[in-house]
Parts: sequence; C-alpha cells; structure tokens
Amino acid sequence: MGSPHLTFARHRVRDGYDIAIAEAGSGPAVVFIHGSGPGASGASNFRRNIAAFTSAGFRVILPDLIGYGASSKPEDVDYTLALFTDTLKEALAAHGIARATLVGNSLGGGIAIQMALNQPALAERLILMSPGCIEEREVYFAMPGIASMVTDFGSPTFSLESQRRLVTSLVHDPVHVTDALVAERFEVARTQPKAVLARMRTPNLAPRLGELKMPILGFWGLQDRFLPESGARRFLEACPDVRFMTFNGVGHWVQVERADEFNSYSIGFLKARP
Repeated sequence: MGSPHLTFARHRVRDGYDIAIAEAGSGPAVVFIHGSGPGASGASNFRRNIAAFTSAGFRVILPDLIGYGASSKPEDVDYTLALFTDTLKEALAAHGIARATLVGNSLGGGIAIQMALNQPALAERLILMSPGCIEEREVYFAMPGIASMVTDFGSPTFSLESQRRLVTSLVHDPVHVTDALVAERFEVARTQPKAVLARMRTPNLAPRLGELKMPILGFWGLQDRFLPESGARRFLEACPDVRFMTFNGVGHWVQVERADEFNSYSIGFLKARP
C-alpha cells in the first residue's frame, strides 16, 4: 500500500499561535492526535496508519499539537490540557471539521477525552491507544518510560542517541525504530523548548469517564513503559459503550507495533453502525 499524498495547512489560533495540520483522503473525518514525546508530530506518529484509513474511505486529519511538529512552540507558557485542547479545537474549526472520530495516543488520548467531554457533538467516536489523563501525575512520573524521557530531554546534552533511546522505549521490539524515524523526530526535538515537558500540567479525568456516551475502542500494550495498562479497566467500568484490546509483546505504540491489526480493528469499528 503506497503512501498517500499529504496536503498541509496552518491555522492561526489564540494568542497568535499557529497549529499545523496535514491531511489525506476524503470522506468522514478521523482526527489523529499524537502524544507528548520529544520530536512527536502527527505524521511521524501515525505514518503506518494513514494509507489504510484513506483507502477505507476516510479523511485523515493529522494536527501537530502546540509545542510539537511544525506548530508554534512557545517557551513561556504552562503546557496545560486546556492549552492543547483549546488550540486544537480552534484549528479544527478553522479547518472545517465540525464532527469527527478522535484517535488519540498517550497525551493525545487525554486530549481526545477532554474534547469529547467539552464538545460531545464534535466527537462521533473515540479510538484510544494507551490514553493519558486518567491517573494522577505522580503515577505517570513513576513509570520508567516517562522518568527517562523527562531526564533525557531535560539534559543540556540531549543528542541523536538520546532521541534513539527515547523512541526505542516507546516500543517493545526495537525493529520498529528506524534511523529515518529517529532523525525525523530529532529534528523536531531540537526546536522544542524544555517547557513542553517541564511545564506540562494535566488533570486526572478518570472521575468523568462515565460521561462519555459515544462508542469507544481502546488498545493497550502489556509492556507499556509509559502508562499502566490497568487504566483500561477504568474505561470498562465507567463507560457505557466501550471495548478494549490488550496485546502481549507490545509497548506504548500499539498503532506502530501492531499496525495491521490496529488498522483493521479500527476501520471495522468505524464502519459498524450502532
């Protein structure tokens, strides 16, 4: 399956920030929201998923969150969940997206949850991979992947090899970590302020999960070093229309390590009508 052609746009949002959006395909909109690792961007996080979704008849929307990718990267702000959700909401509205499925990994999952809570009319369905913002901050910072990420990225000697270590920690099998991926993410990471991690502030949304009435499909790797896979049970116990899959031999990036299965299950979920 060949790589689809991506088109690019930039939208000015609050306080003069720009949010970059790539897209491909046509049909119902599916917004892919990436996580918070140094060097992250929409395209690099979801490259193995774009073609399957466009071939299945969906319009793939790939925003770069504020502080990431080709979007604005302010140094003098707290990177709160409200900052991420509000700037993304404004950019999607400017891009003509009024209703979509939100697909979120890690921080992107927390953003998808918050947007669905704030604007249930926007979020038709949710697809979540190891979603964040469902534990207290101390739980996340005790996880070995997050602890290493904060230490490495915060170091003044952050290097290409530091980037390789970080990307490798996201997967269980390092075969998925290519030189091209490491180099691509390092070029972004070099432009990011340390505040993007050091001043990140996210709430625990677990008490509100029961408010999510839309259909939800979730994925979690049992070898996730960033977010505890026990979080899947929070959704299963609280949400009225949810199913979660767990995978052995998979880390934080289910959509990368089990791309074919992720694509197949997700597209089937989107094509199924209630």
